Amino acid sequence: MDRLWSPWRLPYVTGEKAEEGCVFCRACTAEGGALVVHRGAAAFVILNKFPYNNGHLMVVPVRHVSDLASLSRDELVEVAQLVQASESVLRRAYAPHGINVGANIGKPAGAGIVDHVHVHLVPRWNGDTNFMTVVGETRVLPEALEDTARRLQPLFDALVPPA
Repeated sequence: MDRLWSPWRLPYVTGEKAEEGCVFCRACTAEGGALVVHRGAAAFVILNKFPYNNGHLMVVPVRHVSDLASLSRDELVEVAQLVQASESVLRRAYAPHGINVGANIGKPAGAGIVDHVHVHLVPRWNGDTNFMTVVGETRVLPEALEDTARRLQPLFDALVPPA
Protein backbone atom coordinates (compact mmCIF):
# COMPACT_ATOMS: atom_id res chain seq x y z
CA MET A 1 0.00 0.00 0.00
CA ASP A 2 1.28 3.45 -0.90
CA ARG A 3 1.22 6.20 1.69
CA LEU A 4 0.90 9.86 0.85
CA TRP A 5 2.55 12.04 3.47
CA SER A 6 1.82 15.77 3.54
CA PRO A 7 2.37 16.83 7.17
CA TRP A 8 2.52 20.54 6.28
CA ARG A 9 -1.24 20.38 5.59
CA LEU A 10 -2.21 19.44 9.18
CA PRO A 11 -2.64 23.06 10.35
CA TYR A 12 -4.88 23.71 7.33
CA VAL A 13 -6.97 20.57 7.87
CA THR A 14 -7.38 21.16 11.62
CA GLY A 15 -8.03 24.88 11.20
CA GLU A 16 -5.07 25.85 13.38
CA LYS A 17 -3.94 29.46 13.19
CA ALA A 18 -0.15 29.60 13.39
CA GLU A 19 0.37 33.32 13.97
CA GLU A 20 -1.65 36.47 14.49
CA GLY A 21 -1.80 39.18 11.87
CA CYS A 22 -1.61 39.11 8.12
CA VAL A 23 0.32 36.24 6.56
CA PHE A 24 1.17 38.40 3.52
CA CYS A 25 2.45 41.31 5.61
CA ARG A 26 4.67 38.86 7.54
CA ALA A 27 5.90 37.45 4.21
CA CYS A 28 7.13 40.95 3.26
CA THR A 29 9.71 40.74 6.04
CA ALA A 30 13.05 38.99 5.57
CA GLU A 31 12.34 36.38 8.25
CA GLY A 32 8.77 35.72 7.12
CA GLY A 33 9.33 35.17 3.43
CA ALA A 34 10.45 31.54 3.06
CA LEU A 35 7.80 30.93 0.40
CA VAL A 36 8.43 34.20 -1.47
CA VAL A 37 9.88 33.37 -4.90
CA HIS A 38 10.14 36.96 -6.19
CA ARG A 39 10.11 40.42 -4.61
CA GLY A 40 9.26 43.54 -6.57
CA ALA A 41 9.03 47.15 -5.41
CA ALA A 42 5.24 47.19 -4.88
CA ALA A 43 4.30 43.50 -5.13
CA PHE A 44 5.73 40.03 -4.64
CA VAL A 45 5.12 36.43 -5.69
CA ILE A 46 4.63 33.77 -3.03
CA LEU A 47 3.86 30.05 -3.09
CA ASN A 48 0.51 29.03 -1.66
CA LYS A 49 1.26 27.16 1.58
CA PHE A 50 -1.77 24.94 0.94
CA PRO A 51 -1.58 24.57 -2.86
CA TYR A 52 -4.30 23.29 -5.12
CA ASN A 53 -1.58 21.99 -7.50
CA ASN A 54 2.20 22.14 -7.57
CA GLY A 55 3.32 25.60 -8.63
CA HIS A 56 0.26 27.33 -7.14
CA LEU A 57 1.43 30.95 -6.83
CA MET A 58 -0.06 34.17 -5.55
CA VAL A 59 0.84 37.70 -6.63
CA VAL A 60 0.41 40.05 -3.69
CA PRO A 61 0.75 43.82 -3.37
CA VAL A 62 3.08 44.85 -0.55
CA ARG A 63 0.57 47.37 0.76
CA HIS A 64 -2.17 45.85 2.93
CA VAL A 65 -5.42 46.54 1.01
CA SER A 66 -8.51 44.39 0.63
CA ASP A 67 -9.35 44.94 -3.04
CA LEU A 68 -7.84 45.77 -6.41
CA ALA A 69 -9.76 49.07 -6.55
CA SER A 70 -7.69 50.35 -3.60
CA LEU A 71 -4.37 49.87 -5.38
CA SER A 72 -2.52 52.80 -6.89
CA ARG A 73 -1.87 52.73 -10.62
CA ASP A 74 1.79 51.78 -10.04
CA GLU A 75 0.82 48.96 -7.66
CA LEU A 76 -1.80 47.64 -10.06
CA VAL A 77 0.66 47.74 -12.98
CA GLU A 78 3.27 45.79 -11.00
CA VAL A 79 0.69 43.21 -9.87
CA ALA A 80 -0.39 42.75 -13.50
CA GLN A 81 3.22 42.49 -14.70
CA LEU A 82 3.99 39.87 -12.05
CA VAL A 83 0.87 37.90 -13.02
CA GLN A 84 2.18 37.93 -16.60
CA ALA A 85 5.70 36.94 -15.50
CA SER A 86 4.26 34.20 -13.25
CA GLU A 87 2.39 32.72 -16.20
CA SER A 88 5.66 32.55 -18.17
CA VAL A 89 7.59 31.07 -15.24
CA LEU A 90 4.95 28.40 -14.62
CA ARG A 91 4.92 27.44 -18.30
CA ARG A 92 8.72 27.08 -18.30
CA ALA A 93 8.87 25.21 -15.00
CA TYR A 94 5.91 22.84 -15.33
CA ALA A 95 4.59 22.95 -18.92
CA PRO A 96 0.94 23.02 -17.76
CA HIS A 97 -1.86 22.62 -20.29
CA GLY A 98 -3.61 25.63 -18.76
CA ILE A 99 -3.46 28.07 -15.84
CA ASN A 100 -6.30 29.37 -13.66
CA VAL A 101 -5.81 33.05 -12.77
CA GLY A 102 -8.10 34.84 -10.35
CA ALA A 103 -8.69 36.93 -7.25
CA ASN A 104 -11.32 36.09 -4.65
CA ILE A 105 -12.34 39.47 -3.25
CA GLY A 106 -14.44 39.17 -0.09
CA LYS A 107 -15.51 36.17 1.95
CA PRO A 108 -18.61 35.39 -0.18
CA ALA A 109 -16.32 35.17 -3.23
CA GLY A 110 -14.18 32.53 -1.51
CA ALA A 111 -11.36 34.66 -0.12
CA GLY A 112 -9.46 32.79 2.60
CA ILE A 113 -7.50 35.93 3.43
CA VAL A 114 -10.04 38.73 3.13
CA ASP A 115 -8.07 41.82 4.17
CA HIS A 116 -5.04 41.55 1.82
CA VAL A 117 -5.92 41.15 -1.86
CA HIS A 118 -3.95 38.60 -3.89
CA VAL A 119 -4.15 36.97 -7.31
CA HIS A 120 -3.88 33.17 -7.60
CA LEU A 121 -2.20 31.34 -10.48
CA VAL A 122 -2.83 27.58 -10.49
CA PRO A 123 -1.18 25.39 -13.15
CA ARG A 124 -3.57 22.82 -14.60
CA TRP A 125 -3.09 19.68 -16.69
CA ASN A 126 -5.57 17.68 -18.73
CA GLY A 127 -6.95 15.06 -16.37
CA ASP A 128 -5.50 16.59 -13.19
CA THR A 129 -8.73 16.00 -11.29
CA ASN A 130 -8.17 12.40 -10.29
CA PHE A 131 -10.02 9.96 -8.05
CA MET A 132 -8.20 11.13 -4.91
CA THR A 133 -9.77 14.58 -5.20
CA VAL A 134 -13.21 13.33 -6.15
CA VAL A 135 -13.52 10.34 -3.81
CA GLY A 136 -11.07 10.98 -0.99
CA GLU A 137 -11.21 14.78 -0.86
CA THR A 138 -7.41 14.57 -0.94
CA ARG A 139 -5.05 16.36 -3.28
CA VAL A 140 -1.83 14.60 -4.30
CA LEU A 141 1.13 16.97 -4.69
CA PRO A 142 4.34 15.27 -5.81
CA GLU A 143 6.70 18.18 -5.06
CA ALA A 144 7.56 19.75 -1.69
CA LEU A 145 7.13 23.52 -1.36
CA GLU A 146 10.87 24.03 -0.80
CA ASP A 147 11.61 22.20 -4.06
CA THR A 148 9.01 24.31 -5.86
CA ALA A 149 10.65 27.49 -4.54
CA ARG A 150 14.10 26.32 -5.68
CA ARG A 151 12.69 25.53 -9.12
CA LEU A 152 10.89 28.88 -9.59
CA GLN A 153 13.20 31.49 -8.01
CA PRO A 154 15.91 31.34 -10.70
CA LEU A 155 13.28 31.57 -13.43
CA PHE A 156 11.82 34.71 -11.84
CA ASP A 157 15.30 36.20 -11.37
CA ALA A 158 16.09 35.62 -15.06
CA LEU A 159 12.76 37.06 -16.24
CA VAL A 160 12.17 39.92 -13.78
CA PRO A 161 15.16 41.33 -11.85
CA PRO A 162 14.42 41.51 -8.09
CA ALA A 163 13.62 44.97 -6.68
